[in-house]
Amino acid sequence: MQPASNQNESWAIRFAQFVGRFGTLRISILFVLLTLMFTIAGSYFIRLYMTGEVHLEDFVSAIMLTLLSAPWVLYFFSELVRQLETSRHNLKDVVAQLESLREEDVLLNRELQNNIRQLNIEIEERRKAQEDREKVFAELEQEIHEKSEKEQQALRLSTLLRSIIDASPDLIYYRNEEGRFAGCNTVAEQMTGKTEAQLIGLTPHEVYDEDLARQVVESDHEVLENNMGITEELWLRFADGSKRYYEMRKVPFFDKEGNRLGLLAFGRDITERKHSQVALEKASRDKTAFIATISHELRTPLNGIVGLSRMLRDTKLTDEQYSWVSTIYASAITLGNIFNDIIDLDKLGRDKLELALKTVSLKDFFGELSSIIQLLVADKNLNFQTQMLEPLPDFVEADGTRLRQVLWNLLFNAVKFTQQGSVSFTLSAETPKNGICNVLFKVADTGVGIPEEELHKIFAMYYQVKHPDHQSATGTGIGLAICKKMVELMHGDIRVSSEVGKGTCFTVELPLAISTRPAQLAEIRVTGLKILLVEDIELNVMVAKALLEKLGQSVEVAMTGRQALEMARANEYDLILLDIQLPDMTGFDVVGKMHEEELVTGTPVVALTANVIKTRQEYLDQGMDDVISKPIKKSRVVEVFNQLFCDASELPRLPENNQSKSESVLDLEMLQMLVDTIGAEMLSTSVNVFNQSIPQYMEILLTNLSAKDKDEVCAQAHKIKGAAGSVGLSRVQKIANQIQQGDHPAWWQNVYDWVEELQEALKLDMQSLHNWLSDQTIDD
Repeated sequence: MQPASNQNESWAIRFAQFVGRFGTLRISILFVLLTLMFTIAGSYFIRLYMTGEVHLEDFVSAIMLTLLSAPWVLYFFSELVRQLETSRHNLKDVVAQLESLREEDVLLNRELQNNIRQLNIEIEERRKAQEDREKVFAELEQEIHEKSEKEQQALRLSTLLRSIIDASPDLIYYRNEEGRFAGCNTVAEQMTGKTEAQLIGLTPHEVYDEDLARQVVESDHEVLENNMGITEELWLRFADGSKRYYEMRKVPFFDKEGNRLGLLAFGRDITERKHSQVALEKASRDKTAFIATISHELRTPLNGIVGLSRMLRDTKLTDEQYSWVSTIYASAITLGNIFNDIIDLDKLGRDKLELALKTVSLKDFFGELSSIIQLLVADKNLNFQTQMLEPLPDFVEADGTRLRQVLWNLLFNAVKFTQQGSVSFTLSAETPKNGICNVLFKVADTGVGIPEEELHKIFAMYYQVKHPDHQSATGTGIGLAICKKMVELMHGDIRVSSEVGKGTCFTVELPLAISTRPAQLAEIRVTGLKILLVEDIELNVMVAKALLEKLGQSVEVAMTGRQALEMARANEYDLILLDIQLPDMTGFDVVGKMHEEELVTGTPVVALTANVIKTRQEYLDQGMDDVISKPIKKSRVVEVFNQLFCDASELPRLPENNQSKSESVLDLEMLQMLVDTIGAEMLSTSVNVFNQSIPQYMEILLTNLSAKDKDEVCAQAHKIKGAAGSVGLSRVQKIANQIQQGDHPAWWQNVYDWVEELQEALKLDMQSLHNWLSDQTIDD
């Protein structure tokens, strides 16, 4: 519904349009007429109502008034209509303009709406872009923060890592692809004597001495060429002159893209481990020396027991006495074989077990071993059966001592683990092929037997079969293990079969060469030899002298090395039998002196020794012509004598020389001269300086000895020798002089002992020197 104003406006406009259509004049006349009519009618009714009667004059006044007022009303009304029409037309124009403006406004409004929408879109996009920017800024800020945190953390870790690297006792450095230093830690700086800044860019040749640089460059090249890490051990010389033994680990290192940057080296100081290793080697040598000494000490009385019991058996005895003596003899042989096991165990540990092949008569060997076992079997009232199955080769090449030891162990065990029944010993051989004959020894018994599940264990070191019925029949558990190793050393095989309660059978199969050398003479072919026997043990002298004289030789005895030298200077001998362990010097010292003085030109010198540690060649290398082990066996004496003298020629006469003088601990003459010239106080100061310096000298010497650097050891020994000579320590000086003689043929074999002597001499002789200086101070 339209509002009232609009309706009025519509009525007036229509009326104005109506006036315009019919004309103003017509409408004015019509209006006047209507007005007169209205006035006359109104007057009539009003007068009628008021007075009840109507007069003409009532109409004339009303008509006159109407005629006077109607034109002005009409004029006003006409002007009003005209103005209204004019206003209508103006309004129409305005409306048209407004409509046009409205249309324009609509268009503008639409455009504005579009612009507003576009603006809203842009605003939204800008808002989103702003949000995205803010998000990006937030992410960037977070990333920057995280990166900053990571950089701080990396810096902290880098600082921590650098602190750890510098605090590490290990040597650490890294080099680039060109082999130049790119960084290192504090230990590397201490070792090279250069700071990290000074090291960067240098090559190993510019840092190390030439030998070490060459070794380092070679290992670097190996790492980079193979692109894999290696481990090596080497001695590094520090800037202060000291040497340390390092275990170096070198690896290539890469960046995160996998590009190789160079190599990284880690070095751990294992000098103490090296010293321990050297000490362990020294302990092993000491153990060997100890066993050699024990060997001598044990074999000395054993020699007497075996020798005297053997000679006693050859005298007239009752059956009971003969049985007792035979038991003593067999027990001594048993003890000797047990001791051989202990010696061989030591040799096995040092890979020193060797074979000495000689021509051996199988039949004689079999018979000799059987006769000894017969004594043990008789003592237990067992039946002993021996059998040699022909054909057998007459002579073979074998180590009789080792083979005898293997078979003795098997036979002894057979007797030990058999309480009743029998023990059998069988020898057989296969047909020779290409000069090699497979010889089989079988040892069988009817003893306790070995459980089948333990057969594969019996050759293990220290393993012992536990049998509840024979707890007393035990041993060391090393005999069979040594037997197996010896048989393997002879390229043979040892097998075992057994059944509990019925017995055991061991089979030893050896490929032995048929001997093409002349058979060893069983009887001595030379008599009347004038022999010098050098031996300090009375019992050994008694046994050896009795044996030699029984073989038709003439024997003179010397109890010390000096006495032997004196007798060799004064007399000619056909043979010298020389014990190695003498109270005043070793047999090697004696024979060395004899060769030096040409006392044994053409005279054989044979070592008598209980030391089974050394090989025969070691004795020959030190001036001996042969060696006879203790306890002395007749067969060995016959063998050596026949080898040496079957074609013996006339011997030259021996020259004489003077006896050597003993050494002195201090050079008293020089010390007294120093006291007289510089005074005791100055000499005491010099000794104190020496006393302060010698520990460092010795440490360097020991380090170089561990490094097996002979030149450095000799150079350090020369320094110690000079320092010791300046303070009158003559014995220290002489020992140091021995050490510095690097061209000595047995330098490496003796240097460890010399260094030990040097350490002991320094300890003792420094005290002697201080005591002497104290006496000089008191005298002053």
